[in-house]
Amino acid sequence: MLFMPKEFTIGGVYFPPLLIASFLGVAAAAVTAMLLNRYRLSRYFFYPPLVFLALAVIYTGLIGTFLIPV
Repeated sequence: MLFMPKEFTIGGVYFPPLLIASFLGVAAAAVTAMLLNRYRLSRYFFYPPLVFLALAVIYTGLIGTFLIPV
């Protein structure tokens, strides 16, 4: 039998697993962007906001696949 994703409940409010994975993905991308800015590595990217968006999508996909099965 396949694993069915379950909702997360916080204070009686149900949240879908993809929403939680996306929040964690954006948070991980923000931490990565802060580190890239601190060590001045973001200057090598043509358009850093697009890199942030790409990192958020990649992290959301990885978290959704391995940590929170969506």
